Amino acid sequence: MTYAEAMAYLHGLAMFGSRFGLETTRRLAEAAGNPQQQLRFIHVAGTNGKGSTCAMLESIYRAAGLRVGLFTSPHLVSFRERMQVNRQLISEADVARLVQAVLKDQRSGLDPNHPPTLFEFVTVMALRYFAEQRCELVIWETGLGGRLDATNIVTPLASVITNIALDHQQWLGDTLAKIAAEKAGIIKPHVPVFSGAVAPEAELVIRSTAEQNHAPFTHVTHALETDASAGGPLTLPLPGAHQRRNAALAVAVVEGLQQQLPVSQAALRHGLETVHWAGRFQRAQIGGREFVLDGAHNLDGVQALAAALRETYPDQRLALVVGMLADKDWELMAATLAPLGHRFATVRVSSARTLEPTLLVAALQRANPSAQVTAHATVADALAAVDTEPRVVVAGSLYLIGEALEKLGLATVPGERELNEWQPTR
Repeated sequence: MTYAEAMAYLHGLAMFGSRFGLETTRRLAEAAGNPQQQLRFIHVAGTNGKGSTCAMLESIYRAAGLRVGLFTSPHLVSFRERMQVNRQLISEADVARLVQAVLKDQRSGLDPNHPPTLFEFVTVMALRYFAEQRCELVIWETGLGGRLDATNIVTPLASVITNIALDHQQWLGDTLAKIAAEKAGIIKPHVPVFSGAVAPEAELVIRSTAEQNHAPFTHVTHALETDASAGGPLTLPLPGAHQRRNAALAVAVVEGLQQQLPVSQAALRHGLETVHWAGRFQRAQIGGREFVLDGAHNLDGVQALAAALRETYPDQRLALVVGMLADKDWELMAATLAPLGHRFATVRVSSARTLEPTLLVAALQRANPSAQVTAHATVADALAAVDTEPRVVVAGSLYLIGEALEKLGLATVPGERELNEWQPTR
């Protein structure tokens, strides 16, 4: 099987959508020899911030000398981003080999009338890969929710739950408490729990679930102090108060697992100061102009981005390229971004769920009548419309961020964003 053939097969799985439940993943992992039993995990769930927290944990433990696997989704450009070892993307050859191996397991161990979903299949690919690579630790991010997420077949060293916000309400529940209950489904008996949930109703659900499982609970409510840390000021490459809260959560996890995974203060500091997470307030200088790319794809994310922009660029004129999905709270998201810019270029997102840019134009103009706002069919057109602006923020759907990375020459691999398109069913 070639890499192109492997991608075609995975795309075929994606066409059938996703479902919630653990039985198929467990059976597929069992057919593969239960590779998860050879590995140690830190399992991370949450609405926003889980990817950044995963990146921080990976960077810290890699700085401490461990061989660290990182499993995240969705990918921005290449499918290979989803499985990394010491931040090296899985190779095309390994992807092709693992697709073939898991497909063989599927044929021998599963009902042919009920094939796995894309995420179930990819989860077991990752387990096999990290076991083969002899990873000493795997930072393991949930896909959607937690309780019935395919990643939830592991028993980790720690369960980590980042902030809880309204997102994917049609599948996870329409209140913060209901969403928190789904995320808290990753909690295992006697396994320590670390949470950065801000809302009291979400924190209460997570704390109660931990108590029911006799799992030690740590609630992280503060932000990491970057200006008065031991050894002098600490530079966190990911700007914004929300990232300092994510960093504080990551530090709490590291401190809580010192007995199992010793990390020196020097390694902790180096890991935080060298962390990289693409598409999250990612800054780039191109042709004398500055670009900021941020996948703020829901209201909570947009509010965090707006605060970070005000903190980083106070009283500076910004141009924004914005694209959103129609199933998000896009009117409030637009109203939050509108005061930040004098020029907006709205654009379609390469997803069936895209919001029409003309609707976004109207929402932005209502919130900021003095701004110049135009609609565009493609990312290339939107970027061209702001090509005289010295500072451009590209914000909204992660689909948009991935495409913008390619158009700006910041991605070195071909785009495979179509594998991010999914539609879960109960």
